[in-house]
Amino acid sequence: MSPVADLVLRGGTIWCGAGLPVEQALAAWQGKVLAVGSDAEIAPLIGEGTRIVDLDGRFAMPGLYDNHLHLISTGLVLGHVDASPQATPTLEAVLAAIRARAAVTPKGEWIRARGYEQQKLDIGRHPHRTELDAAAPDHPVLLTRTCGHVSVANSRAMEIAGVTASTPAPEGGVIEVENGVLTGMLAENAQNLVTTHIPVPNVDELIAAIEAGGRQLLAHGITSCMDAAVGMIAGMDEIHAYHLAKRDGRLPVRVSLTLLGDPGSSIVDPCFRAGLVTGVGDEMLRVGAVKIFLDGSLGGRTAWMSRAYRGQPDNFGVQMLPTQQLESLVAEYHAQGYQLACHAIGDMAIDQLIGAYEKALAAQPDPARRHRVEHCCMSTPQQHARMKAAGIEPSPQQVFVHDFGDSYLAVMDEEVTRGVSPLKTWLDMGFRPGTGSDSPVCRTDPRPNLHQMLTRRTWKGTDMVAGEVVDNETALTVYTENGAWLAREEIFKGRLQPGMVADIAVFSHDLLTATPEQILNDTACELTVLGGAVVFDRTGT
Repeated sequence: MSPVADLVLRGGTIWCGAGLPVEQALAAWQGKVLAVGSDAEIAPLIGEGTRIVDLDGRFAMPGLYDNHLHLISTGLVLGHVDASPQATPTLEAVLAAIRARAAVTPKGEWIRARGYEQQKLDIGRHPHRTELDAAAPDHPVLLTRTCGHVSVANSRAMEIAGVTASTPAPEGGVIEVENGVLTGMLAENAQNLVTTHIPVPNVDELIAAIEAGGRQLLAHGITSCMDAAVGMIAGMDEIHAYHLAKRDGRLPVRVSLTLLGDPGSSIVDPCFRAGLVTGVGDEMLRVGAVKIFLDGSLGGRTAWMSRAYRGQPDNFGVQMLPTQQLESLVAEYHAQGYQLACHAIGDMAIDQLIGAYEKALAAQPDPARRHRVEHCCMSTPQQHARMKAAGIEPSPQQVFVHDFGDSYLAVMDEEVTRGVSPLKTWLDMGFRPGTGSDSPVCRTDPRPNLHQMLTRRTWKGTDMVAGEVVDNETALTVYTENGAWLAREEIFKGRLQPGMVADIAVFSHDLLTATPEQILNDTACELTVLGGAVVFDRTGT
């Protein structure tokens, strides 16, 4: 006798995954997909206690998997000044927002702002320390670029940190000085000189951020994510917060925890001693990979490149770690059983990382480990061949091309930047790249991500390499099944088949047939299901 379904979706278009039939109805039981089929085939599974959702012709699919974001930061920045181009497109708008926050913030307390991109500001440059001083003379201010790799601090913040024009930059960091005067701009590890003086969120605040960020994801149909640098803000308290959030029902989405492994701030050792290695956990919260930062961002001119940035003949970006030290860390984490998912954007950083992975895999072969190159923006054909031979996977965020493609063209030669994140090339080679937002770098809204995969156009309409365009079903597969595969979770999520988790996103348009413009401008997530339970309903019913 078949069990009675807890939840039934019917009367719609249900895409279950690439190569699977498109169905009308789905039944869920005890958090898993019980059956899919026609309305008539699912009807016998409806009982007195079954919740029935009439899709009324809408489109349902597996819940989206954001393959790289920072969930705690996504929640925390909701309390920061929004300095994004959407909210503050001009320098005066940024400064006005900071002035407004200063007016309601006790003197001496920190003001955090995030989201500006200098190429999109009307001034076409980074804000200056003195401009922040004028906006908030009685507060320490830290304004962080959208990428998170560059910040501008005001004078009070620099004074608190003890940073002067003669302060030596830490290894892997930049303190910008012009004509013997601090501009306020700090890049990469130099940001730590200031951030170490900002109060660290406590566990309760971290849990609140996890909950707030997760609910934002659910509103977009995202049911799973990889938190890409756990430990960066509050060390092991973040591990504590995640487990308490799960225990108390305050973890809205499924999370793969990527442990920060950078020297000096790594949480890998205490996690390893506690047995928290890749794969430990359950279907809601699991330990994933270890992350090491190798370089910065392309738009911030800190990605480590083999060619100089436009107009800066001596700037090749920032190398974060010596090769020998990186190879030692990768070998150690690999031997401990961890998957690795390391940040590398520039071609030099990617090359350095591939070499470290190759050596670790040669010493201790494991073809199923699926070590990842996070972002992998400026990779070369030669590097792709090496990655394929070694079983190394690219882990891109295709929305970067949408949001930052024009900025890339502004700072680096067009011949290399137009081919950034070559999605179709990777797919044709047999790689299984996912996609995501890197929130709060980009917004969690999946529509620009999908639009870019279907068009290879930036937000301004600039055409990148059109040969890297994919079709609708491939884009959806990248955003679901491929994300699960990269995280080594494909056994229980990413497709809607009996026995898989019943994580479902319902959209207003059929994403298999909608045009890119319909997806970007006229599509909404209307319902999200996690583990067979409705966790978001745009109608509020």
